[in-house]
Amino acid sequence: MNLSVSLCKALNKAAPLPVHPFNLRNDGVKTYARWQFEKGIETIRFYLERVTADEMFRGKTVLDIGCGAGGKTVYYASLGADRIVGLEILEKYQAEAEAFAAETGFGDRFAFVCEDAAHMNFADDSFDTIIMNDAMEHVDEPDRVLAECYRVLRPGGRLYVNFPPYHHPFGAHLSDAVGIPWVHCFFSEKTLIRVYKDLVSPLPDGQQRIDFRIAKRPDNTEYFSYINKMTISRFNKILKDSPFKVHYYAEHPLRAALAPLAKLPLIKEFAVKMVVGILEK
Repeated sequence: MNLSVSLCKALNKAAPLPVHPFNLRNDGVKTYARWQFEKGIETIRFYLERVTADEMFRGKTVLDIGCGAGGKTVYYASLGADRIVGLEILEKYQAEAEAFAAETGFGDRFAFVCEDAAHMNFADDSFDTIIMNDAMEHVDEPDRVLAECYRVLRPGGRLYVNFPPYHHPFGAHLSDAVGIPWVHCFFSEKTLIRVYKDLVSPLPDGQQRIDFRIAKRPDNTEYFSYINKMTISRFNKILKDSPFKVHYYAEHPLRAALAPLAKLPLIKEFAVKMVVGILEK
């Protein structure tokens, strides 16, 4: 074991893990879908500073990109959506999502579609509302995803997008096993892959987690494929090149005391907890 791996593991022992749905599920506390449903209000609270939940969902045909196990999608249905589609690239979540929708009484309004958001099969002008909660940092082709969202939105429709930028304290998206803030700023990807594998391999779903987060390039080197390292500056460039009109945009600081730092170029990449946009066709 090399020094950097040993150091990272030692530091991690002293770092408390944030609550994570994978661990709640393993401990039998609650399912991923139930956790998402209970956190539903948190996924839209930044938008509620500018619009109401009724404006977002009531009477609307809605697309939820990156729906996971569908819990938050069902939550949006509970806010009055006429019809809602949960789009997810991982087929393994379909059974859980559909079962949860049926269990909560929203099965007739909910549909699960396993598809890449960059290549959607929906017709033009299909949706009134699209929501991308914590999804922009995961898609492989973010510019193409925005173009597809524009295509399938009806005129006047809105895309609600929010994500934690890559240099967020937990922007590495390893907090199911690694609790060190900004760990990806201090250790190499190679080290973090080794540490993550060692930490999760003994778990009942360890191999699933590894397959979920890690892939191999053509040269056989491993990398974290689960994230695209989306920064604030990169997102703003993609947004500028998109056809959307920006109805609302905000960068929320990690803490109120850090608000001045969250306005400074470069430094704000580390001091912003959430980028929020309401984009209109």
